[in-house]
Amino acid sequence: MRTVTVRSSKEYEVLIGSGLLASAGESIKPLAKGKKAFIVSDDNVYPVYGRVLDKSLRSAGFSTDAFVMPHGEASKNLSVYGAILERMGSLHYTRTDIIVALGGGVVGDITGFAAATYQRGIDYVQIPTTLLAAVDSSVGGKTGVDLECGKNQVGCFCQPLIVIHDVDTLRTLPNLEYRNGCAEIIKYGMIGSRELMDAISARPVNEQYEDVIAVCVDMKRKLVEEDEFDRGSRMLLNFGHTVGHAIERCSNYTIPHGMAVSAGMDVITKAAAVLGFTDGSAYEALHGLLEQYSLPARCGYPAEKLLEAAQNDKKSGGDVITIVVPRSAGDCILKMINRPELMKWLLAGGVK
Repeated sequence: MRTVTVRSSKEYEVLIGSGLLASAGESIKPLAKGKKAFIVSDDNVYPVYGRVLDKSLRSAGFSTDAFVMPHGEASKNLSVYGAILERMGSLHYTRTDIIVALGGGVVGDITGFAAATYQRGIDYVQIPTTLLAAVDSSVGGKTGVDLECGKNQVGCFCQPLIVIHDVDTLRTLPNLEYRNGCAEIIKYGMIGSRELMDAISARPVNEQYEDVIAVCVDMKRKLVEEDEFDRGSRMLLNFGHTVGHAIERCSNYTIPHGMAVSAGMDVITKAAAVLGFTDGSAYEALHGLLEQYSLPARCGYPAEKLLEAAQNDKKSGGDVITIVVPRSAGDCILKMINRPELMKWLLAGGVK
């Protein structure tokens, strides 16, 4: 088992290993104030892993209730968020109790937001069951829901009590979800670790889950500790996301996050080479990994539509937007551009 300790406004541990779901209750018990646990999951994950988690929590002395929502980005909205709060209220949960997120990024994001706001704050636990959530969204305290105008437009920072990732849950991942997670892992390599890129080029991610996840989580830990509220260096984690989020919105969220970020990384890296911020080797390294993991390098939407979709990107301020630009494979910088300049980057990146 690997353990990464995050020392932010709240210190907590990220546990990464095999067989951790069955012992989750014992890991949570010393940290919890009360004895009630409200599980939030979705209709893909709960039928597979809900019983194991429920048994673990009950064995540790918790009483449990569950809220199971439809899977997918479409459920990350204010209506489902409100339903979670109403259910907790009707069951008389208090600030001494806990909420447990069992699932991928959508479940983790909406559960964290519910925890941050229910009775002005209740502890929550992240138990990610997807590769993407394990390496990224379950750590760092970003929570929220989507609005019709854009992704993650409502939310707040709220650090979890603990993050427990049982790598055995990845055995049931569909290939698409595996590849989504690999896109985020490639992102980590591009922003700060050529060594990680070389490692996953030489050996598939699914043959080294614990090591790869631990490396990514530790990289995120460092950025969260430097810049918990995402005003500086933590924004490096948004590499590929400005274009990626625009792609997601253009597709009405039918294109998954990892696939969209993959295309977004390709567009920005190609543009960086065309515009003279890097040489072609960074693009070759990225593009090679995207091909190796069967990830898309093109978005399929016109530049005008992407630019319009990017108008509500939360990384913008006024007429300025911050993009993440590679200088080389494993080294990225933040660059502030105005909105008209984004069109130049899209066109240079091969978007028509």
